[in-house]
Amino acid sequence: MNADSIVPPPPLLTSAEAWAARGVHPDWVPVLAPHAERLAALGAALTQEEHDGARLFPPAPHVWRALGTAPSAVKILIVGQDPYPTPGHAVGLAFSTDAAVRPVPRSLANLYAELDTDLGIAPMNHGDLGAWSEQGVMLLNRTLTVRAGEAGSHARLGWRAVTDAVVEHLGTRPGAPVAILWGKHAQELEPLLAGHPIIASAHPSPLSARRGFFGSRPFSRANEALAALGVPPVDWRLPVRGEHAPSGTLF
Repeated sequence: MNADSIVPPPPLLTSAEAWAARGVHPDWVPVLAPHAERLAALGAALTQEEHDGARLFPPAPHVWRALGTAPSAVKILIVGQDPYPTPGHAVGLAFSTDAAVRPVPRSLANLYAELDTDLGIAPMNHGDLGAWSEQGVMLLNRTLTVRAGEAGSHARLGWRAVTDAVVEHLGTRPGAPVAILWGKHAQELEPLLAGHPIIASAHPSPLSARRGFFGSRPFSRANEALAALGVPPVDWRLPVRGEHAPSGTLF
């Protein structure tokens, strides 16, 4: 990661062009602009950590990936905690991994198992959820960076004020998004989404999946909520990557 490139320099923190260079849709700039001082401090802290020898994830070009979609195009919001701290895993989308990662993280494996139970979609041979993002599923971590090998290491760095502002903005929009909130950290955001359909359950982590995640049918329920709003459903199937694809896969 080149930490210097994660946040625009202070004179450019309100520049749509500067944010676009980091993959952020221009409609998010007015949401980020009021947090310019906090963002500048975040950028400085990340740069200092990297200068001190820390490895940071995800790669700088992917840090803002969840904000690559315009707010008006977000149909479903899924909230995670922070990026995977394992080298090569984090890609800037909550729960998603690089397509080459094997095996997929256990939380994602449980997510796939519930997708199979819910909609009959066989577990995929990779962890790349980019196809969901392209359909308007925002996969947003509350913390956007992490130190290698140290889960939760940036939880107090200041990211949550920024990502909470993103969620709050979505909460002001009429209709969609439908929010899928797994676990207590995600469910803290419910007050920001008042009036929106919320699907809440335990987190898919191996520590909690059997305490309410399995059997919760979040994928079909989200599509039912979208239909009630007059919004087209999400196709939760994912394209096959590489060899050894599951039988019956349609892509």
